Amino acid sequence: MLRNSRPPIAWRYCGGQIKMWRAQADVSREELAAEANYDVETVKSMEQGRRRPTQRLLMVADQLCGARGFLIAAEEYLLPEKDLSRAPEYMAAEAVAVVVHGFELVLIPGLLQTEEYTRTIMSGSIPLIPEERIESGIAYRVGRQGRLGDETVLFNFVIYEAALRAMVGGPTVMKGQLRRLLQVGEQRNVFIQVLPAGQGYFHGMGGAFTVLQGPEGEHFAYTECQGATSLDSEGERVSAMVNRFAMLRMQALGEEESRRFIATLMEEL
Repeated sequence: MLRNSRPPIAWRYCGGQIKMWRAQADVSREELAAEANYDVETVKSMEQGRRRPTQRLLMVADQLCGARGFLIAAEEYLLPEKDLSRAPEYMAAEAVAVVVHGFELVLIPGLLQTEEYTRTIMSGSIPLIPEERIESGIAYRVGRQGRLGDETVLFNFVIYEAALRAMVGGPTVMKGQLRRLLQVGEQRNVFIQVLPAGQGYFHGMGGAFTVLQGPEGEHFAYTECQGATSLDSEGERVSAMVNRFAMLRMQALGEEESRRFIATLMEEL
């Protein structure tokens, strides 16, 4: 387990339940360990949630403590979540956000993509996406982009140079995509900056992320990688992402210089 990380709450809750049932049945930790053929320290780690309670311990504890199946029933909740997507929660938060800070490493941010660019990405997904789902996905993204027209919402985007040079869909699609960036960037509530390549290490090398500020001042940090998504509201971690984005903005080209950079790339296509 990574340093400074906490075990899953399901482990801690289940471990606490084992301890409570054991105490209620007047069964010592030593007795439970001997019956389950574990050493005492292993059982202690499971009860404290530092290790995942095993099926064997749950079955033995359930029988020894007379839990009538309540401890055994916990087993399925100790497995990793099958659905790692926090995207629906993110979309809901984005829909009411008053500030959106987005950094992209290899792709154009979804809120700035043209329909052709989005279609190219979705068409190349593995597993393949049915055509009707591609079209509905494009329509949904276009609907999300409507928020760009709300001048009470502030949008800041930092885009790594690699995303601007990747020939997603070929020169024609990319030329239209770069033109779209220049058009959207003319809005007074949308700021687009380019982070040029060749400057060595920068704080976004770990991947793309988005930081949202909600209408009540609440903040969220969102990341996505290989279909697994994370939405975080914990103060210290979100603050770190806010600071990371601030560093990226300082390392990026200014707004006007970024516009010239994008325009030059577009002319070369």
